[in-house]
Amino acid sequence: MADQRTDTDVVDELTTDHREALTLLDRIGASSDPGERRDLADTVIAEVVRHAVAEEMFVYPAMRDHLPDGEQAVKHDIEEHKELEEVMKQLEAVDAGEPRFDSLLKNMTDLLRHHATDEETEQFPQLRERIPRDELVTMREKVDAAKKVAPTRPHPSAPNSELFHKLAGPGVGLVDRLRDRLTNRTTG
Repeated sequence: MADQRTDTDVVDELTTDHREALTLLDRIGASSDPGERRDLADTVIAEVVRHAVAEEMFVYPAMRDHLPDGEQAVKHDIEEHKELEEVMKQLEAVDAGEPRFDSLLKNMTDLLRHHATDEETEQFPQLRERIPRDELVTMREKVDAAKKVAPTRPHPSAPNSELFHKLAGPGVGLVDRLRDRLTNRTTG
C-alpha cells in the first residue's frame, strides 16, 4: 500500500488544514469549559498561523505565476490573512470566560470559512488545472516543512512578505516555541 503522504498534493493538504481548523473552532463553540476553550483556541491559532506562513511562502508565488488573476488573488488572500492574524492576536489576549471571547471566536470562524471557500472553490481548482501533479506534491512537501518551523503566534505587525517568512519566520517560530516551553504552554 502506498504511503498516503506521497499521494497528497498541496491542495489536499491545505484543504485538510481548513477542515481541521474549522472543526476545532466548532469544538470551542460547543465547549463550556474555559480551560478547554483556551487550549483549543491556542491550538487552532497556532495551526492557522503555521498554515498562513507556509501558504505565503510556497503557494502564493505559484498562484502569482500560474493563475490569470494571480497577483490580485494573492493580494486579496494576504489581506484576509492579516485580518485573521489581527483577530487571532485579540483572541489570544482574551480570557475564555469573557463574552468578548465568543464574539472574537465567531469573527475568526467567519473569516476563516470565507477564506477557505475562496481558495477551495476558485484558486485551488485553478492550481490543479495549471500545475503538474508532481509539482503540487513537491509544493505540499515544502508546505509541510515550512509548517514545522513557522511561528506559532500571530504577528500582525510583522511584514507578510515571502522574504520575511523565509528569513525571519523560522526564527520567530523558534522564539515562540521556546517561550511556550518556558511557560509550559502547548500549541499542539
